[in-house]
Amino acid sequence: MISEEKLKILTESAKYDVSCSSSGGKRKNTGGIGNSLAPGCCHSFTQDGRCVSLLKILLGNDCIYRCKYCPNRADTDAPRAEATPEEICELVIDFYKRNYIEGLFLSSAILKSPNYTMERLLATVKMLRKNYRFNGYIHLKGIPYADEGLAREAALYADRMSYNIELPSEKSLKLLAPQKSKESVLVPITQLTREKLIFKEEKRRGFFLPAGQTTQMIIGASPETDGQIVRLAQSLYRKTGLKRVYYSSYVPVVHDSLLPDISTPAIREHRLYQADWLMRFYGFSAEEIAPEGENLPLDFDPKCAWALRNMHLFPVEINRAPLEVLLRVPGIGGRSAYKITEARRYSTLSFEHLAKMRVVLKRARHFITCNGKYFGASERMIGGLLAAGEQNLQAKQLSLFDDNTAFSALTGEL
Repeated sequence: MISEEKLKILTESAKYDVSCSSSGGKRKNTGGIGNSLAPGCCHSFTQDGRCVSLLKILLGNDCIYRCKYCPNRADTDAPRAEATPEEICELVIDFYKRNYIEGLFLSSAILKSPNYTMERLLATVKMLRKNYRFNGYIHLKGIPYADEGLAREAALYADRMSYNIELPSEKSLKLLAPQKSKESVLVPITQLTREKLIFKEEKRRGFFLPAGQTTQMIIGASPETDGQIVRLAQSLYRKTGLKRVYYSSYVPVVHDSLLPDISTPAIREHRLYQADWLMRFYGFSAEEIAPEGENLPLDFDPKCAWALRNMHLFPVEINRAPLEVLLRVPGIGGRSAYKITEARRYSTLSFEHLAKMRVVLKRARHFITCNGKYFGASERMIGGLLAAGEQNLQAKQLSLFDDNTAFSALTGEL
């Protein structure tokens, strides 16, 4: 059994990786224990409101690389530990039987070599599936430069894999993580995407990354703008079919002259997630969301920012605007837009109807008319009112038990 000291070191070292959330896996219980049919992990809230948990741990933190931003880099004075595959497996099963966890997020520093590390990770998940018959959700971190055959085999046992890009440009990688390269991450992502398509076309038995792939970018450690970051994310979604791109605000956990001395504001990370949501679910392109050389405004969300830059398109008549136009109105989310298109088939909608559909009228009223009526402010005042509304919302902590904020947090609607 793994010691308490080793467990503390390896779980503390894993907390800086944010690339895990709802799994969307489809692995059924086939005679063992656990399953990943109920989507979600790592203290995330599923669509039906349940909170589920995931053991997040490193196989080892004694890294041979010297990435400037990493607390586990080779030249830091940090306590080191490495677990065996058997210790990880026993820990997962023990925690699962105690109802502590429902799955595993397993990563590792680069131990000895990329191939050695990937072999150990593969041995762990293979042992969990075959020896312990564990059918729960497993998110496995891929190791750059490791043999592609090892990654391909690991994909047969993991529900999801992730190769972290970390920094948004090749220039920043060379400066802050000189032992990594853009190709070392993009090549295995592309290879696994191709292998998954082949696996599906040949209708092979079993699973091959049923929950897909993700990646992570550190925001603020390097000088790239939000415009560059959202363009990179858009390219990854279109070319590799990633399920999610995660954004992590830079925190100065280790000192280096090449890194900022202060943390990146969490609101910048939040705005990037909002922009990401617009690209994935609302039909926005990166070019529409943020100019390439600029950051997203912090005063209001990216959807409001786009609307303010395109006031010539507004207001739109709520009873006639097509669905794709309604989705671009601030304050109208995906569910609300669909409800509007259905309800207006039977009657003319008013502002009162919109309020019952959970449309956020404090934002939406500046960009719509209902049966020809406009209740918004003058164009020159809208930006100030939206910014003031954002400040009021940020003045209190969001509650999971408040109807409006809970629903918004659950659906991600803007």
